Amino acid sequence: MKTNKIVYIILSVILSACSGEEQKSDAYGNFEAKEYLVSSLVSGKLLNGDFDEGEQLSKGDTIAIVDTTQLTLKKKQMEVQKSIIKSKAGTVLSQIKVFEEQLNSLQVEYARVQKLVADSAAPTRQLDELDGKVKVVKQQMQAIKVQNSSVLKELELVDVQLLQLQDQLDECYIKAPVTGTVLQKYIEESEIVAPGKLICKIADLSSMELKAYISGDMLSAVNLNDKVEVLIDAQDGKTISMDGQVSWISSSAEFTPKIIQTKEERVNLVYAVKVLVKNDGKIKIGMPGEMNIKSSTEQNI
Repeated sequence: MKTNKIVYIILSVILSACSGEEQKSDAYGNFEAKEYLVSSLVSGKLLNGDFDEGEQLSKGDTIAIVDTTQLTLKKKQMEVQKSIIKSKAGTVLSQIKVFEEQLNSLQVEYARVQKLVADSAAPTRQLDELDGKVKVVKQQMQAIKVQNSSVLKELELVDVQLLQLQDQLDECYIKAPVTGTVLQKYIEESEIVAPGKLICKIADLSSMELKAYISGDMLSAVNLNDKVEVLIDAQDGKTISMDGQVSWISSSAEFTPKIIQTKEERVNLVYAVKVLVKNDGKIKIGMPGEMNIKSSTEQNI
């Protein structure tokens, strides 16, 4: 009886130890977010950079403004130049109209005199004089039309330059490329920026990707768009379970990164996968996470 009691105690201890053993997940990794580096496309003094790290921005929000004074003055100068050219074009068109009227009158007179010459009622010399005048007016009109063409090209060139200046002015207003959170701010108001100068780093934290690593024998069990369980650490050694969806699977094997598991496991070849997870604010960039593959039955739930 005493022997049976000892066996029972030993079995209880073994079972208790087994039940307390931590169950390993199918894959381990760290969370990432899609990050965007926002930089200036123009040079100048930063007039407005009133945003902070951690601030939430919407796509299209103006993050900062580079001084537009010189570009605005150039645009005004170009607009004055356009006005002068348009005035010149109006004068040229008026001259063309005058020559057209002269030519029309001469052609009417030419037809009248030509009929008189045919009836021997006017000398041929008079017809020759009119013919010469018609040729002169036509030459003058051709010359003024060439001048008009040149003026129109000047006007077209000014319009292109105005568009370029407007584009440069638009680039002075640095906008958020996506809706997201400011992770890092690289410049302060009143500092001088140059093309390519970083303004800030933004990331969309509403959804995160767990980049985890699975072994080759698990690869066949994972497919794109599969639903998986994602675990993150919580207080008191507990974990929080979240839904995830496989968004990417690497096509080539690699050695397990040093940050994952033990030294012995790092020599194994694994495949990287990315799992998209909706973030309610609990997940942070770089945070460790775990992944568990769901069965085909669980995929349909």
